[in-house]
Amino acid sequence: MDERSKSFLEQYLSSLPDDVASKYTSFSSDYFCADEYNANLCADLVVKGEKTATCSLDIWYSEQGETMPEVGHLMVVTNWNGEPVCIVETTSVSKCKYNEVTAEFAASEGEGDKSLSWWRKVHWDFFSKECEELNIKPSEDMLLVLERFKMVSPQKT
Repeated sequence: MDERSKSFLEQYLSSLPDDVASKYTSFSSDYFCADEYNANLCADLVVKGEKTATCSLDIWYSEQGETMPEVGHLMVVTNWNGEPVCIVETTSVSKCKYNEVTAEFAASEGEGDKSLSWWRKVHWDFFSKECEELNIKPSEDMLLVLERFKMVSPQKT
């Protein structure tokens, strides 16, 4: 975590009562998506309360060494340039096959027209590129990790 995000997180934690702040033990800082336009758009959607979920390929965790998300994790959401925008807390983590993602979950990601058909197309394209990078074939039943979160700090001023 860079200094800007670390400072933003510390400022948030110091605003909490000690017994509440001490319950948090898992932290990160990142942006959503893999390009500048969408990273900045998603950061804005989180601040507006329209984006309350995200997902990723399970293989990143099961075979590629990424740390599995956990409930209670705090993430400093940044824009593409790494500037802190807000902080979210993970509220649930589950696994689901790509072809079993619900319309409700697609809408909670907050992107596009919030429909399941839009979600499927955009995420198929995104995950297909990741699968290519991992030398695997995308499939309708590829396993995803679904995360839900809530914004716990206001937008940085």
